[in-house]
Amino acid sequence: MMVNLVPTVARVSLADSAAYKKSPAGATANVAIAISRLGGSAAFIGKANGEPEFMFYRNPSADVLLHPEEIDVNLIKKATIFHYGSVSLIKEPCRSAHLSAMNVAKMCGSILFYAPNVTLPLWPSTEAAREGIMSIWDYADIIKVSVDEIPFLTKGGDPYDDKVIMNKLYHQDLKLLLVTEGAWGCRYYTKDFKGRISGYEVEAIDTNGAGDSFVGGFLSIVAAHKQIYKDETRLREAIDFANACGAVTVTGKGAIPSLPTKDAVIRILFSLFN
Repeated sequence: MMVNLVPTVARVSLADSAAYKKSPAGATANVAIAISRLGGSAAFIGKANGEPEFMFYRNPSADVLLHPEEIDVNLIKKATIFHYGSVSLIKEPCRSAHLSAMNVAKMCGSILFYAPNVTLPLWPSTEAAREGIMSIWDYADIIKVSVDEIPFLTKGGDPYDDKVIMNKLYHQDLKLLLVTEGAWGCRYYTKDFKGRISGYEVEAIDTNGAGDSFVGGFLSIVAAHKQIYKDETRLREAIDFANACGAVTVTGKGAIPSLPTKDAVIRILFSLFN
């Protein structure tokens, strides 16, 4: 978890803002809350700081200090889907805790959903970031990346070239690869088919959390349809729903406060018919 400082005035940079609003956030936490807000069941694995009177930027923040033995294995065993990012791979002991939890989920038959966070300032170097993110790439059943992350992950590959996607990002055991394109929608790739679903036009106020909202919306459907990658019609419907989740989120300020309810998403979906 983290706290974002969001400018109180829309479309103003951090440097130019006169005031900020504190907003709870964090990619994996955003996804868990997004699923819950949509009516699904989710849990979050993390660690709270025992000395809240101090303020840490990250060195060391509580999440970095999570140990493997602190992981609730029984909680993971109940999971249909195990969603994770890559920031927890940066330092020990959290890296070992991440790998331990991921291995338990894999052995228990959970769907492993990987949405890497390319947050370069947190890593020791650019190369360390790429190596760390790619070190667990082949474990995932489903991967979600943004179009902006592909040149970094592929060392300069064209993010719109399907050959780059399939040759450099689609590993042998992968079931589904999603490439989000912000307001323009999302591309999807499986071994048998590929396609694209357009996004929704809305007036964006704050894009923070939109990708996590997309993931939460998508996973809320995957939980009930574990082999969705085999059914293109249902997959397209799920991506469309996820796109709508992201669209609702950007119309508010702050990630978690702007994550949508199912009713809000349905209003966006049906707005096309008005």
